[in-house]
Amino acid sequence: MSATARRVPESERLEIVAPVKDGYARILSPGALAFVAELETLFGARRRELIKARRERQVRFDAGELPDFLPETRDIRESDWKILGTPEDLKDRRVEITGPVDRKMMINAFNSGANVFMADFEDASAPTWENMIDGQTNLFDYAHGTLAYTDPVSGKAYALGEKTAVLKVRPRGWHMLEAHAELDGAPVSASLFDFGLYIYHNARALLERGTGPYFYLPKMESHREAKLWDDVFTHTEKALGLAHGTIKATVLIETLPAAFEMDEILFALKDHIVGLNCGRWDYIFSYIKRIGKNPAFLLPDRSQVVMGEAFLKAYALLLIKTCHRRGAHAMGGMAAQIPVKGDEAANAAAFAKVRADKDREASIGHDGTWVAHPALVPVAKEMFDRLMPGRNQLHRMRNDLTISREDLLAPHKGSITEAGVRENIRVGVQYLAAWLSGRGAVPLYNLMEDAATAEISRTQLWQQLRLGASLSDDRPITEPLVRAFYADEMAKLEHALGADAFRAGHLREAGALFLELVFADELAEFLTTPAYEFIK
Repeated sequence: MSATARRVPESERLEIVAPVKDGYARILSPGALAFVAELETLFGARRRELIKARRERQVRFDAGELPDFLPETRDIRESDWKILGTPEDLKDRRVEITGPVDRKMMINAFNSGANVFMADFEDASAPTWENMIDGQTNLFDYAHGTLAYTDPVSGKAYALGEKTAVLKVRPRGWHMLEAHAELDGAPVSASLFDFGLYIYHNARALLERGTGPYFYLPKMESHREAKLWDDVFTHTEKALGLAHGTIKATVLIETLPAAFEMDEILFALKDHIVGLNCGRWDYIFSYIKRIGKNPAFLLPDRSQVVMGEAFLKAYALLLIKTCHRRGAHAMGGMAAQIPVKGDEAANAAAFAKVRADKDREASIGHDGTWVAHPALVPVAKEMFDRLMPGRNQLHRMRNDLTISREDLLAPHKGSITEAGVRENIRVGVQYLAAWLSGRGAVPLYNLMEDAATAEISRTQLWQQLRLGASLSDDRPITEPLVRAFYADEMAKLEHALGADAFRAGHLREAGALFLELVFADELAEFLTTPAYEFIK
């Protein structure tokens, strides 16, 4: 370095290429930006290599290789070890509610009676710049005891109750970039951006409140990706002066490759992990994405791919057995049903499905579950209170189970129907339209849909076309047939919504992108990647 050269501070290397509104400076402070830049500098190249490794592995899957337990990590699976431990406020997680980082919805979730609230920067939030920074602002206010909201239209005031759910935060996955934050001219990891801003501002305040910086980690595919998070956590603890093991995470097992590396993922994160979760909707999507070119793994209608059967049953049981052996919580999956206003019969049916699902989860040994709506918290809690009188079921070791590779790959049996194809078109297009409008959690047909269900919709259609599948009435599923169904469904939507609302709702743009993904020669990794170009 020359005598006149100046070392560029990390905060100046990270450029924000988006409007910085009033109030954003508090979140985008020089110290916070310097910390995000530091994380990207230290870990960005490893993240890119791991994403490259996913693509290379996919080439092998497309050539006929199938996922399997790793021979090189057999000693981790077979030896005895435990995770470091679980904080007191995470030992009872019987009902967790999830939702976007919208201010009013966050307050309602905190006050819902759930044990844990997962604030979601990922599948339940469209990653517009405003959504992401407003979400960070809301979390800052929560951590510092100032989160409140007054509806500008109704004047209704929202405030936190005396007892609130414990907060966990889900940053975006390793595959995503934050286009509005550039380090030396290149976008930074969305994962590191979300994580870095949140923990830099809030770790101390959370600890002073008697809780801590707790996370949900999405869409990982290997223990190497988990080890990257562990190294990020360890570095962060040192950089921020936190005791080792302060940061705690639960990993969503929502990709097919990760199901074969559950022990290894727990081991990689063992000082920082408290559990695994059955991310069922993304798991179905990953199953199709990773091995869907093989006709042996053609799936029936989404409604027939249920948790109590085939590969979904096997992976849930293996998750419980693996977690409990290591002293970690085994969390159940999402109940996507929402209350049905004005239709008591439909509402009763929806609640009955939730009860049956939560009865199954508690009965087989899960330590808690997810819901998407505050009205379902007491329903899920009722089932777990009855079947799980203690704080968790870590004592249920499930040594009676032997889950094989074949069990984890066994496809569901059933049929592909015209109704199922039409539903995939209808849900996929409407969800994507809402996402383009800035909404990530969307109520559709009495279910709370997020990006994962839209991914199932488009990948099922792609797989059916790729494999030359037929409907249950023997009609082949072809591009002209799908286009005909699409035109009919779009006409129905336009009629139901009205021409003006249809046009304003981005349905045409969403439909065009949806069809492009469905008819592509190669299956896109994520629909949110090309869709991000429309909203960034």
